[in-house]
Amino acid sequence: MPESNRTSRRGLLFGTAAVSAGALLTACTSNEPKNSGASGPAASGAPAADDKPGTPVTIGFAGPQADHGWLNAINENAKQRAARYSEVTLEITEGSNDTAAQIGQIQTLINKKVDVLVVLPADGKALTQVGLQAMKAGIPVVNLDRVFASPQAYRCWVGGDNYGMGLNAGRYIGEQLKDKPDAKVVELAGLDNLELTKQRTQGFDDALKNYPNITKVARQAAEFTVESGQAKMAQLLQAQKQFDALWNHDDDQGVGALRAVEQAGRDDFLMVGGAGARSAMDAIKSGRGVLKATVLYPPTMAASAIDLARALGQKKGVGGLAEMEIPSSITLYSAVVTKDNVDEYLPTGFN
Repeated sequence: MPESNRTSRRGLLFGTAAVSAGALLTACTSNEPKNSGASGPAASGAPAADDKPGTPVTIGFAGPQADHGWLNAINENAKQRAARYSEVTLEITEGSNDTAAQIGQIQTLINKKVDVLVVLPADGKALTQVGLQAMKAGIPVVNLDRVFASPQAYRCWVGGDNYGMGLNAGRYIGEQLKDKPDAKVVELAGLDNLELTKQRTQGFDDALKNYPNITKVARQAAEFTVESGQAKMAQLLQAQKQFDALWNHDDDQGVGALRAVEQAGRDDFLMVGGAGARSAMDAIKSGRGVLKATVLYPPTMAASAIDLARALGQKKGVGGLAEMEIPSSITLYSAVVTKDNVDEYLPTGFN
């Protein structure tokens, strides 16, 4: 999962209920006619992006290696979104987790003089200079999720809300257990050396403060992998003979966690996942097992980034907003997917 520092509580919040495979960042794809009376750039005389073919735009896309289900979904969302627009050419690099290699790939895109860059950096701080280089060359940068160290290195940031993930996971669990005296919860976190993990834990802990009957009795840090999820969950189950709820930060490691739960024969608690994998949504829909919800960290943000890059390349604004320019920051909302609303979100689930 991506690392995002300084971003979790800032920016414009966009709900993901309307963000599906066919309806992403609708503000950038509004078909509202200019004389409709709607608010936004069109109403003030400035053009707003829509689905109609416009000026040709070449978008360079650079991301890390797709070694995680979420990262693979990022790449697929970008490709599929760009394919919707006949005038958009997508120059996509081979993903790399090596910062030097990714810098080189981005510099190649700069030398090709692409119109706009979309960058999900392997390391936001380490790639800040190449973001600055692109901006100085007159190429606007859409910084995807893992934020650069300087706002001067990007024109627009779009990404997820790690603190909000934890907050909404804690609120959901809190509401399920609010009438249970002396309720106990445990947490299966991600990599502790990542800022995003700290933000998710902080949000979770802050939400639980609103429920004085609930105590977090244990926490283990896994590594966002199936194997680590299984191993660390087995340790939690061995150490905690009774608890009422589990929050797992990541649905990929959640596959392993559920294996450990099944092997231990435990079904005496509810589980909340994180990110929005298709496997988690299928399990939630079935109603069988302990997994009852997952909190989204939507990879559809890559499709939204393509929409924003297209609007920038065509020098257009966003329909529905009064300002003539696209926002400088967009934070996606971390919706909670349950059995009640899972059908709405299934199209966004990733493998």
